[in-house]
Amino acid sequence: MSMHLHHPSLSLTGKRKGKVKFRNAAEAQRARELDASWKEILKSQGVAAEQKRRARAMRAEPLQYNLTSDNDRANTRHIPSLDTGHSGPVSSKPNPQYTGTKILGIGTMHKSNAVPVFSSEEAHDIATMRRS
Repeated sequence: MSMHLHHPSLSLTGKRKGKVKFRNAAEAQRARELDASWKEILKSQGVAAEQKRRARAMRAEPLQYNLTSDNDRANTRHIPSLDTGHSGPVSSKPNPQYTGTKILGIGTMHKSNAVPVFSSEEAHDIATMRRS
């Protein structure tokens, strides 16, 4: 499909906008009048927009970069860490522990499949399933 010839409007490489098309001659005439009046307004302001931008950029102060450092931290070799009283690199969270009364234990059914055991009957069933 990509070997077919496509219409030029399907090109993704072009940056220029296409020609503006209007529904009728009256709309085209109105657009031309608006464009002309806008250009007259810009001229009446004294300077075109592009010249205004250029003049504003030339009036701005040039940027000054200073690469010297005034603080003492840049000149120190070692900054001591805050001592929080904790020993070791990381504190570990406590292991979770079941404190309820419903589960009696954990049984293994098939290939290390852990299942909760709620009654002694289930434990007996799991044990007989593994052996049969």
